[in-house]
Amino acid sequence: EQMAEAPSEPKTSLEALGLRLKNIKNRMKRKEMHVEFKKAKTKEKREARKRRKREIEELGDQAPPSKPQITIESMREADDTIVHSDDEEVMADEATDELSGYETGKPPRVLVTTSLKPAGDTYKFAETLINVIPGAEFHARRGFEIKTIIKEAAADGFTDIVVINEDRKQCNGLVISHLPDGPTAHFKLSSIQYTDEIADHGRATNHYPEVLLNNFHTRLGHQVGRVLRALFHQKPEFQGRSCVTFHNQRDFIFFRRHRYIFRDEKEVGLQELGPRFTLKLRSLQKGTFDSKFGEYEWVHKRGQMDTSRRKFQL
Repeated sequence: EQMAEAPSEPKTSLEALGLRLKNIKNRMKRKEMHVEFKKAKTKEKREARKRRKREIEELGDQAPPSKPQITIESMREADDTIVHSDDEEVMADEATDELSGYETGKPPRVLVTTSLKPAGDTYKFAETLINVIPGAEFHARRGFEIKTIIKEAAADGFTDIVVINEDRKQCNGLVISHLPDGPTAHFKLSSIQYTDEIADHGRATNHYPEVLLNNFHTRLGHQVGRVLRALFHQKPEFQGRSCVTFHNQRDFIFFRRHRYIFRDEKEVGLQELGPRFTLKLRSLQKGTFDSKFGEYEWVHKRGQMDTSRRKFQL
């Protein structure tokens, strides 16, 4: 007769502690042991990081690669709309669409305005946007309809219009419309943090910043990234050492602005200039702003699109 296999012994003291934790019936004792287990687990991770650091210092380029981190992004569901930046079909479409004029080097001229009867916080955010976007101009709403403002702005040579929406005296949305033919993107605006609220922030200059777009992988993401990039001059002034970043993570677009700090020939640091805010796309519309009769390319529908945490639109 074959002998039954004995249960495998725990490989580490941490595993043994975890097995003991499962078998403790007393609630208070189990809670105390759980705290010890968490401390031991944290200590083991810290020691593993130290060993990895020593290994890299000793072996250099010969050190084995790190294990890939398991994140929601790494488990992203396959999407047919994901494209590469060198895709010939995408490049052909972008060469003939409404934003193609920006790609040819046309300098942007941005008009910033607000919703009707704005509060003080909206004016503060508008002033912040003017400081972030070189050459942007603020014009008070004064009760005019958005369609009227767009028509006048296009005639005056503006290339984009940014409308700041608010609710209960708090900024909660941005509408960016590219002139004269669109497209128009509507974003939810949240998590605003102004420059004076950021510790050790730097002072920005008037140089044209470098624009960095991260993790815009789908056709929709490419289009949204180009709408945001069109607000800034195509040729950055590198002597200003400033950059603005639109970082897409799980369909939330995080805005940051930094300055490069060159400490020596090899070491480079970043100094944050502010502000910080977060955008989430609500809709993308063909043409300029038209809430009643506009043709929408994409609209966020929570019940249909937010069915999986591993599925992203951008």
